[in-house]
Amino acid sequence: MRNLKRALSLALASVMVMGLMVVGSGASYVDVSSENNVEAIEVLQKVGVMTGDENGKFNPDANVTRNEMAVVMSNLMAYNIKNYANTSHFTDVPEWAEPYVAACYTNGITAGVTATTYGGSENLTTAQAALMVMKALGYFQYQSDFGEDWQMATIREANKIDLYKDVDAGVKEDITRNQLAQLVLNALESGTVEADDDTIKVNADGVTVEAGKVKYNYITSTKDYAKAIKEVRSTSDTSDAGSYVVELGEKLYDGDLTKDRTGDDFGRPSNKWEYQAKEVGTYPDSADHTFTAKVTSKALYNAIGKTAAENYDMNVYFNGEPVDKYGKGDLYKNKADDDSDFVAYADASDDALTANGVVTEVFVDGTDEVVTVAI
Repeated sequence: MRNLKRALSLALASVMVMGLMVVGSGASYVDVSSENNVEAIEVLQKVGVMTGDENGKFNPDANVTRNEMAVVMSNLMAYNIKNYANTSHFTDVPEWAEPYVAACYTNGITAGVTATTYGGSENLTTAQAALMVMKALGYFQYQSDFGEDWQMATIREANKIDLYKDVDAGVKEDITRNQLAQLVLNALESGTVEADDDTIKVNADGVTVEAGKVKYNYITSTKDYAKAIKEVRSTSDTSDAGSYVVELGEKLYDGDLTKDRTGDDFGRPSNKWEYQAKEVGTYPDSADHTFTAKVTSKALYNAIGKTAAENYDMNVYFNGEPVDKYGKGDLYKNKADDDSDFVAYADASDDALTANGVVTEVFVDGTDEVVTVAI
């Protein structure tokens, strides 16, 4: 059985190396490859926030204009566009974009470049996109939030919540559809907040004075929907003790959009997304180390380091099935061997599982102190 599995692994290797590393649901576009943010693109397609064109293309490398971003944000926030038709006071917005721009402006998501000009045909920068989605999260509700430089204020706050994770674009650069999809998905996984007015308003003798800096607190809930994407506990030990932080995707979809941490068919740590109880896809993490030849104990030890080899749990999978005989401490004990396959060396009764053409991916989780090896 083991040799049969190894033969299957060798047969699949050429396909794996070519980059077909994501198990999706068929929602991909003809011009989207594993080099793009496939997880983000497919999730946003499924919930109707960003979709492709009539030719089945997503156009991942195309820049996004301010008008187009108004459509994305209106879809994200589920604004009733009919209610905003012919309400915009901007004079430079085309008819197709007018209600979307009006909706975003009315709800404080965007502003014009002048009192009567929106500048919708201009390309959107990463910082501008981040500011709009952060407003959707509840941030930047007061002018004092921006300080002297709105871009620096946006960068600072966005970095705090990992909004730029896997967004490979400079904040002043024009953002592409591929990068915008990732930015919006990051926002769906971010906690929503509300401003604490008491931190900036002082009432004395009937006079209100605004001063200081706004404090934003996470919105929390004890309802099940608040665990649909992330189970993040409130840090408060008073009024909302035991509650969960409400992520934007949980707020918008009321628990219909879910994400589970799981393993894919090869045992790789993955995100599994579902929408309205239907699977969107299963998306593996990016490997920390990848081998396409025999992996010795020494090579694996050198890749993950002493701390992980000695202290972390070690989960090894071969074509998705766990290799139960290999576990915590085995790698550290055998770290000097640079001749045999690391599994075969640990147990002489086992066949070598790694070889030329076999893809071995290694995932190191420092938070949960787990190393996953998927062969």
